[in-house]
Amino acid sequence: MVNQPHSGPASSPGDAGPLPHSVTKVAVWAFLILLVFAGFLALGTWQVQRLHWKLDLIERVNQRVNAPAVDAPGPKKWPDITAKSDEYRHITATGTFLYDLTARVQATTELGGGFWLLTPLKQADGSIILVNRGFVSTGTTESPKPKEDQANGMTQVTGLLRITEPGGGFLRDNDPAADRWHSRDVAAIAASRGLTQVAPYFIDADAGPNPPDLNALKTTWSEPVGGLTVISFHNNHLGYAFTWYTLALMVAAGGLWVGSEERRRWRRRAASNSSSHTSPEQPGD
Repeated sequence: MVNQPHSGPASSPGDAGPLPHSVTKVAVWAFLILLVFAGFLALGTWQVQRLHWKLDLIERVNQRVNAPAVDAPGPKKWPDITAKSDEYRHITATGTFLYDLTARVQATTELGGGFWLLTPLKQADGSIILVNRGFVSTGTTESPKPKEDQANGMTQVTGLLRITEPGGGFLRDNDPAADRWHSRDVAAIAASRGLTQVAPYFIDADAGPNPPDLNALKTTWSEPVGGLTVISFHNNHLGYAFTWYTLALMVAAGGLWVGSEERRRWRRRAASNSSSHTSPEQPGD
């Protein structure tokens, strides 16, 4: 028996065209590129939202700081006090300082390292507000009292309402038992001194009538230096938004380039396959 030769063209691996796993690979890459693009786009949009929020915050704080002082919120308003609605509000309070219960809270200011002096101010209704009377250097061992004899008299304090700072500082916890404080934690300081009916905020006192020259090289002061509240908000959101949007565009451009190159490769393969299936006419016998 004689086997007849196969009449069709010989097959080759190049005749098959794009393999199924190639299509799957491209689909997976397209999905990943789309996912990364969407992620960068979302981050950029979030930063734009943060930018608007930060600008609104700065405007609100500037208005509060520069507004005339109003009476400090009383006990009935304490539950409603929040950082968003009240922090940095310019307020005033009148009462008697309990100097012997002053807490020294570690601080670093433009005058160097030292302490904030937080002294309870007892008001006429019996309620208490902690007042940050100001900064003293590390070398100051006593809790300085004002030159005027006001230890038993009424004192009016004007300053900025600040929200309590619970817990402690960065990697440093407050230690009430040792009376060591790294943050102005109103509740913990009040509890350590047996105080009740204490406001959930404290007051950063304004500078005195004759504040010292902050550029002078001093290490001690006879009284705490007020008015050192730092009112500054980092606002880099526009730069962050630009960065995320740029990365999104780069990913989109890269994805389009890869897609274009893959399309060209498939077209070349299709043209190669087409030419391989077309054979020249053979002359007859």
